[in-house]
Amino acid sequence: MTDRPDELSEASFPAPSPIDDHAGHRQRVRERFLKVGGDALEDYELLELILQLVVPRRDTKALAKTLLREFGTFSGVFNASQARLEKIDGLGATSVAHIKVIQAVAARFGRDRIATEKPILSSWSQLIDYCNSQMAYETIEQFRILFLDKKNRLIADEVQQTGTVDHTPVYPREVIKRTLELSATALILVHNHPSGDPAPSSADVRMTKEIADIAKPLGITLHDHLIIGKAGHTSLRGLKLI
Repeated sequence: MTDRPDELSEASFPAPSPIDDHAGHRQRVRERFLKVGGDALEDYELLELILQLVVPRRDTKALAKTLLREFGTFSGVFNASQARLEKIDGLGATSVAHIKVIQAVAARFGRDRIATEKPILSSWSQLIDYCNSQMAYETIEQFRILFLDKKNRLIADEVQQTGTVDHTPVYPREVIKRTLELSATALILVHNHPSGDPAPSSADVRMTKEIADIAKPLGITLHDHLIIGKAGHTSLRGLKLI
């Protein structure tokens, strides 16, 4: 005797497997992103989408939330060291490498936004964003110089020195020497405070004034010295210390 449709057992319709559930959830998150855009997503949702590229065939929502709890912010996740990322359950060497590649791509994109034909001073908010992404979460001090031409367009962006958690040795005459080598006529100095507090120290102010004093007779303009920290940034020009 043939079973009628209304006599089919529940066993004929097994519950979706966890893999099916994950696939459906991943698709729904992607569709929401395409519909409303990245700005409308929470940090964990955007991070979840990125992790779908990095960690295939598993639920990335829980992993995204774990990473945000561990590293505090979206940027903090990508700026975390390889060693710290590899300690997270669910991330292996390959997935960590993918995360660092994404960080490098974002940094290159940020640099390209300021390395255009436009004067860098007209893209100040993009410059701050770029410096934050590059330096705010570094665990040691880093001294960076942006070399500009006479129209204030970016010639080069170089890390001049790296130091310890609270000090970077800076040699003003070496800064000027490199400026002349690049035929730059203006500078923006940038360094980070790993403590998170961007307030300038007396040594920061003294070093900035020394560079400005050497640069001025040579026709080199020091536009600003930015200090970057997790808590924000400080402009020595804005504080009238230049």
